Amino acid sequence: MAILSVTGVTKAFGGVVALDGADLSVEPGTLTGLIGPNGAGKSTLFNVISGFIPPDSGSIRFNGVEIAGARADQVTAAGLVRTFQIPRPFARMSVMENLLAYAQRHPGDQLAVSLFNPRRAARAEAEVIDRAHAIAERLGLSAVLDNRANEISGGQKKLVEIGRALMAQPRMILLDEPMAGVNPTLAETIAGHLLGMVKDGITLLLIEHNMGMIGRLCDPVIVMAQGKHLTSGRFSDVAADPGVQEVYMGKRARQA
Repeated sequence: MAILSVTGVTKAFGGVVALDGADLSVEPGTLTGLIGPNGAGKSTLFNVISGFIPPDSGSIRFNGVEIAGARADQVTAAGLVRTFQIPRPFARMSVMENLLAYAQRHPGDQLAVSLFNPRRAARAEAEVIDRAHAIAERLGLSAVLDNRANEISGGQKKLVEIGRALMAQPRMILLDEPMAGVNPTLAETIAGHLLGMVKDGITLLLIEHNMGMIGRLCDPVIVMAQGKHLTSGRFSDVAADPGVQEVYMGKRARQA
């Protein structure tokens, strides 16, 4: 059974139709690519799935449960987390504080636990801090844990974005261009982190414009155009599809 199933989702902003009956299905344990030309509706679909904006209609089922219209915090609590193309850290908080802020279901956040079971709260706090240190080490952020988020590089902010998603202990992550704007060496590092997450059992849905990276990392690949599903399959197959070449590569495809 698919871990994420989107059926007939629509979203319009005034007279502009961003999603026009979008469909997709993601199998658990995969690194699935989501591609398409600018304006295809990919980021809008991420926003709708993750609860940042409500759909106008359609069904979104995660792990067998309907989540269409759920709030972002409810979607995250269910185990579905998203990252943003432009990182959104809490600028004046340290990298460590940014990671800790994304811990879910923390007993210490409950007043009754803090007041009447302080040992449990302390243990939970220590476990969350240990997890943050482990994630920071995994992502190469240990040296900047005490730095404020507005003091680190753009590439490090990308890694913090991934780290915050991991802190939520997700079953699935929606990744919106995690390698955009970074140097080739860091892009390769991030690619390795993504493969490691899949190995750890986290399902990934990746928006990425680097087709070489999509071809290396993703199987299957889903193609969107004009707010809806166009086709899906292995990268080599969708890249050879004349319809994909027409909408995705435009003039280059017609001149070939």
